[in-house]
Amino acid sequence: MAILLSPGTPAMQAVWILLGKTRYPATYYQSSLEQGVQQVDIPFEIAAEYVPAAAEISTSSLNNMVIQAAPVNAAFDNIITRNKSMLLLKQQAEVLAHKLVPVLIYGETGTGKELFARAIHNAGPRAAKPFIAVNCGAIPSELIDSTLFGHKKGAFTGAIADRLGVFQQADGGTLFLDEFGELTADVQVRLLRVLQEGVCTPVGASVEQRVDVRLIAATHRNLMVDVAEGRFREDLFYRVAVGVLHLPPLREREGDLLLLCEALLDAIARQDAALAGKKISAEGKKLVLQHSWPGNVRELQATLLRAALWCQGDTIEHQDMTGAVFAMPARGDRKVQVDVAQGVDIQVLLSEFVRPYLEQALQQTAGNKTRAAKLLGLKSQQTLTNWMEKYGIE
Repeated sequence: MAILLSPGTPAMQAVWILLGKTRYPATYYQSSLEQGVQQVDIPFEIAAEYVPAAAEISTSSLNNMVIQAAPVNAAFDNIITRNKSMLLLKQQAEVLAHKLVPVLIYGETGTGKELFARAIHNAGPRAAKPFIAVNCGAIPSELIDSTLFGHKKGAFTGAIADRLGVFQQADGGTLFLDEFGELTADVQVRLLRVLQEGVCTPVGASVEQRVDVRLIAATHRNLMVDVAEGRFREDLFYRVAVGVLHLPPLREREGDLLLLCEALLDAIARQDAALAGKKISAEGKKLVLQHSWPGNVRELQATLLRAALWCQGDTIEHQDMTGAVFAMPARGDRKVQVDVAQGVDIQVLLSEFVRPYLEQALQQTAGNKTRAAKLLGLKSQQTLTNWMEKYGIE
């Protein structure tokens, strides 16, 4: 849009307001009672077109922001919080960093388990040694031994060369086993031996190899429930659960939401200047505080990135946040049909029936157990807590 002053009589001037919205050259006309409709020649080009920040960001930068993995040089300063429980956890983790005991970190997905693990490694005496991270839940069952302990050439079809396992790669340093609770029972047995004796045997080898590894394990599961129900070895659990850190979900970290928003937007801006200066409006902050964030910090980071990419201007408004937040559908009712004549595990059936309702109530109340208990018709918050422990809900 432009405003032009047209020549007129000495006593008055006319104001022209030109509006044009097109990606191609525009033709302007003027009309008046005296001269009718005439084509107007504009001596300069006018163009004002909204281009989202996403259009200015390179593909590699955008991919890096989406991945948002824990930084390799992560330190305890990277763990942003003012919440009392989280501050205490940071202190405990710093103490554990200087002790070479195994550490078990558990908490919901997206709560920062790898961030804590890397900070413990980097603050400890093995900081100059390797930090090897592996997702146990992503390893195919037929490759689990090879991935953990390595293999010799010709040990199986496709083994065209010797390969070191993650235990050998982390020798002298730290091995981070994420999704630790997904390991099968047979793998748990072999892992226990490595931790107890400090030796492992590559697939296809006849000679044991000695390894010196500091183990940090992480899981979103409640392993105590899994141990009680026979899904996880009790001896392995106690071997690993020496230093234990329970990371609370974001909905329980009072005072951290808006602080994290600022830190995450600053981090996004550092990765690409096109997203610098983005701030959340007061109404946008209300939405942030009202959402339960079931995906925790990971969901918050992804939501802020989406909102920053598409918002017009430097202010992320309420509508931008609304469009960026995903409203996950509640799990639908599912009738379990089994043949009782073949035998059933009634506890498993009860778990499958009860868990969705417990999770929905907690999400509906943003993690407030007292209100969730009322919604479920339970007598008290303690009753709900007992049910959560029984069915492995954190």
